Amino acid sequence: MRRRGADFRRPVRRRVPDVFWWALCCAVVLLFLYILTKGNQIVSRPFLSKVLPNGCYRHLFVTYSYLPNTHMIISEKPLFPIKILVICHYWNLLGELIGKSCYAIARTVRMYKNNRIMEGLNITEEMLSPNSVTRQLNDQISLAKAFVIIAKESNNLQFAWELSAQIHNSQILLSNAATRRAPLTTTESDSAIHDMALLLYQAHQLHYDSATMIMRFKAKIQALEEQMNSVSEKSSKYGQIAAEEVPKSLYCLGVRLTTEWFKNLNMQKKLKDKRQVEIKLKDKNLYHFCIFSDNILATSVVVNSTAINSKNPDMIVFHLVTDEINYAAMKAWFAINDFRGVTVEVQKFEDFTWLNASYVPVLKQLQDSEVQNYYFSGNSDDSRTPIKFRNPKYLSMLNHLRFYIPEVFPALKKVVFLDDDVVVQKDLSDLFSIDLNGNVNGAVETCMETFHRYHKYLNYSHPLIRAHFDPDACGWAFGMNVFDLVQWRKKNVTGIYHYWQEKNVDRTLWKLGTLPPGLLTFYGLTEPLDPSWHVLGFGYTNVDPQLIKRGAVLHFNGNSKPWLKIGIEKYKPLWEKYVEYSHPLLQHCNFH
Repeated sequence: MRRRGADFRRPVRRRVPDVFWWALCCAVVLLFLYILTKGNQIVSRPFLSKVLPNGCYRHLFVTYSYLPNTHMIISEKPLFPIKILVICHYWNLLGELIGKSCYAIARTVRMYKNNRIMEGLNITEEMLSPNSVTRQLNDQISLAKAFVIIAKESNNLQFAWELSAQIHNSQILLSNAATRRAPLTTTESDSAIHDMALLLYQAHQLHYDSATMIMRFKAKIQALEEQMNSVSEKSSKYGQIAAEEVPKSLYCLGVRLTTEWFKNLNMQKKLKDKRQVEIKLKDKNLYHFCIFSDNILATSVVVNSTAINSKNPDMIVFHLVTDEINYAAMKAWFAINDFRGVTVEVQKFEDFTWLNASYVPVLKQLQDSEVQNYYFSGNSDDSRTPIKFRNPKYLSMLNHLRFYIPEVFPALKKVVFLDDDVVVQKDLSDLFSIDLNGNVNGAVETCMETFHRYHKYLNYSHPLIRAHFDPDACGWAFGMNVFDLVQWRKKNVTGIYHYWQEKNVDRTLWKLGTLPPGLLTFYGLTEPLDPSWHVLGFGYTNVDPQLIKRGAVLHFNGNSKPWLKIGIEKYKPLWEKYVEYSHPLLQHCNFH
């Protein structure tokens, strides 16, 4: 094989001579011996036997057993082994010192922690003693207290009284010992411990043991749960009944106003002479609000609060629709009261000729005997359906007129719908300049929590619902809504409502109220509004004070209406400040 040229050969690594390494090792060893022997004195064998532990000798000999060529013997002359033994001795001393220091530190920390625990638990050193009489008495008292409760649950009142008396005696002993600041002695506590032990043994004989009591407590918990469910159901029923009842004062006000309306012919002539009102009712440049209600006082609060907080009350027009029973009283109230120049129109839905069973599914359903039994008798399904789903108000036309607003107000293009259980505390004129982006309904969404999404209102086991609607779609609220009536008519929203209402004749799509059909009707046609426009929850829950401060419309949705005795007291002032309690009719009917 040919060799490479000299220029291409790999350079040869030069090795350090072995002599150099031997010399370096010898130098290190000599340096080590010099350090060990410098200043060292000859230590005698008796000295070693006194100061060095046996472990060092044993360690040394074991080391030598692995060094057979080493001839170092422990004697008085060789200095190297003696030095190793001295170092070993002092190393052991240093280890012992470090160990004792660590033990002392750990003990100090443990004592500090124990002291803190003792302070927190209000115990003493004597109670921690294994022979502590005080601790034994305390343990007996704790166990006896548990047995007292169990004895009472078992109607063994005599035994419960005996345990309580003995607990009292033991507590007196402990109190006396604490007062004199001296631990209890066995002599003075022997009788109390003995008597308590007998009672505790008797408790065990009565089967007051853990297994038996666990079974009893489970049965008790189950009974309490059933009782709680029963009470909760009754509370819901009574609350619903209280919310549906008309207070005597409201009934009185309606009767007095109706009487006044038919007695005072000048009041009726006054309304007929207002030609200017007719022009305002159709003026598209004004701010039009609508309310559908049979509650005179609640409607008055909505109108009054809107007028007081409005920058231009003379540009506000309220369109009120009520039923025939309250029509005269409603007209009388708004005829004798002025609301800062606000225009008010009152109608009754019985005058709407287009509102008949052939056109309105709800009226058609009212003629069905099964529907009547469901809502008015409650005997169709053995009361399995909660009472709130059987509220007849959900079939009231005043509740469903919100789906017929274009028919009710054919001359209007835009309107703000308000429920009668709201309070207005900001100017609402800006609502009419909001761009709905081609949508029909402007509303505040309520899906901050999962229970306000579509799947909580609709039956998604039904294939029709499942096929057309997203279960996680965001819900919204009725109570303050901006409706574009031009887009409403163009997209035939009332026809959509009729379709779904007819599909729900058997109540398989939804059960409760007007919000579920509203969610179906305005699905994909709703424009979200800023949450400050409509703040909900004043009729059933706590509301963030910051939301109350920022809110334009406060909604008392829920059963606790502010005009009822069951209203939430802390929120009533928000509503009551718009009620003129000094009015003669209100005083006569005991409004306060």
